[in-house]
Amino acid sequence: MTSLLDIGGASRIDASSLQSKQAKLLENLRSMERVLIAYSGGTDSAYLAWAAHQALGHEAVAITADSASIPASHKRDAESFVRQFGISHEYIETHEFENPDYIKNDSNRCFHCKDELFSRLDEIAAARDISNVIYGVNRDDLGDYRPGQSAAKLHRVKAPLVDVELTKAEIRELSRLAGLPTWDRPASACLSSRIPYGTPVTIQNIKTVEVGEEGMKALGFRQFRTRFHGELVRIEIARDEIEKAFNLEMAGKLTAVFKALGFQYVALDLQGYRQGSLNEVLKLKNAPS
Repeated sequence: MTSLLDIGGASRIDASSLQSKQAKLLENLRSMERVLIAYSGGTDSAYLAWAAHQALGHEAVAITADSASIPASHKRDAESFVRQFGISHEYIETHEFENPDYIKNDSNRCFHCKDELFSRLDEIAAARDISNVIYGVNRDDLGDYRPGQSAAKLHRVKAPLVDVELTKAEIRELSRLAGLPTWDRPASACLSSRIPYGTPVTIQNIKTVEVGEEGMKALGFRQFRTRFHGELVRIEIARDEIEKAFNLEMAGKLTAVFKALGFQYVALDLQGYRQGSLNEVLKLKNAPS
């Protein structure tokens, strides 16, 4: 009898199809022989790093950018994961903050970030005679505005999860079945993604965001974003958590966290958390008049 799973509110799918995709992924990875994995520690890159380790052992090396735009807590989580599963792991320095095109923070900021990362990975791959650099983009990511994917194509970085048509929900389920602690990790993105297009990205303003988000974690929130708008901070909280922000006591605690960081105004976005909310401005600009 066919086994069906209801994954993350998505359509029920054939469990055997899910395992078939994973088997194909492992087969494809084995055929690469040696790989470098762009590894952030999020759900997708962690699953890819685990799968590459299953297929290739220590011929698969996960590499994390040592960048100011990556929260220190994310780096700690990334390190904990590779230690737990015996995955080869290294850090590399990236220098996107030395690039004026990155700092000016136009709609191509993510391209310049990923271009820097993939350039560094290309250098390492060439020095070690490794033919394949891979990263954890999934099938669902293909429909969003993601300039980093253009950088990946430019550098011929491979996308094994896309090649076997794995969606985010499927990756979470396969991660759960494999016992990976990242299976239900909230979606994450670099700190620079909290700064609206047109506002220069600086180490100072992203560190302000990082401290604010650590403060929100300490208050018990799990899925959220803090959007930096100069003297105003706009807080997005997932809909299943937002209700606990709707009381005067919590409002006071949130206000105290962000006032201490120099914000004059603290605003709660009533639409709640949604990925890529800063891209909404681009959609409005490009809409037909």
